[in-house]
Amino acid sequence: MEIGKLEPADLKQIWPHEELTFTPWLETHLELLAEAVGLSLTPIQREKAVGLFQADLVAEDDDRRTVVIEAQLTPTDHDRLGKLLTYLTNLEAKVAIWICREARPEHVRAISWLNEMSPEDMGFYLVQLAAYRIGDSLPAPLFTLIVGPSAEAKGVGEQKKRLGERHYLRQRFWVQLLDRAKRRGVLVHGNVAPTTDNWLHAGAGKSGLSFSYVVWLKGKTAVELYIDTGDYERNKAIFNALLSHRDAIEADFGGPLEWERAEDRRSCRIRHTIEQGGIGEGEEHWPAIQDAMADAMERLARVFRPYIAKL
Repeated sequence: MEIGKLEPADLKQIWPHEELTFTPWLETHLELLAEAVGLSLTPIQREKAVGLFQADLVAEDDDRRTVVIEAQLTPTDHDRLGKLLTYLTNLEAKVAIWICREARPEHVRAISWLNEMSPEDMGFYLVQLAAYRIGDSLPAPLFTLIVGPSAEAKGVGEQKKRLGERHYLRQRFWVQLLDRAKRRGVLVHGNVAPTTDNWLHAGAGKSGLSFSYVVWLKGKTAVELYIDTGDYERNKAIFNALLSHRDAIEADFGGPLEWERAEDRRSCRIRHTIEQGGIGEGEEHWPAIQDAMADAMERLARVFRPYIAKL
């Protein structure tokens, strides 16, 4: 039995002009695209005006969501991505489908990011179009889904949003803490800029030693002397030297401290935990938490500096 050879066909020869030949064909063969993206699509309007621009094709899915379809018979580019987003927002659409001959990696990542960060009822699809023929047969189009929305992508997006919110919250807290501490005359971190981390370090007078503020979202905050010179044995020796003065240090500080030698880690810390709540429990609680942290940091630095100077 003789078998034919499947060979690629030139899209531009099949559809010489996207607007005049491809879009009308797509409108009448929309079921091929619908099958590739897993949606039921009904065409509404071709070349729909959006200000000075025109959306290639507007459709509707079974959930009555407006679907914007942008097609290009060339590799993806920034211009088409911008148009797709312009049509989506101006038409208040919920679904965007971008058809291309070749998807560039940066645009694959962009569509993936949009799926992660957009609401549950929105979806972005990147679809590659190719055509094939066997011998002198008619060309057959093939739509292949490159990127589409998924529950996993939305989950990743929610996690990123929460992380972003947490970073923003920390930075706001540090800005306010540094300001309150400065106004109280606590200048241990006077030359330190706020960050998005859950700690804020300031030099303690010796290389590898830092006075640090530490925050959590719930329950507590802390101040600590953090020890990490980069050398395990050196860290433990410094910790032991300070530990030998524990009674005097805690008496001067005004209460017990948590002495963490941490045998399984290179670093060590000496910490005071403040049980007044975390930064995620309401901004109205921040002033009291920040005052307690600044007061504890002032006492911690005052107590340890003479001992650190003798190391």
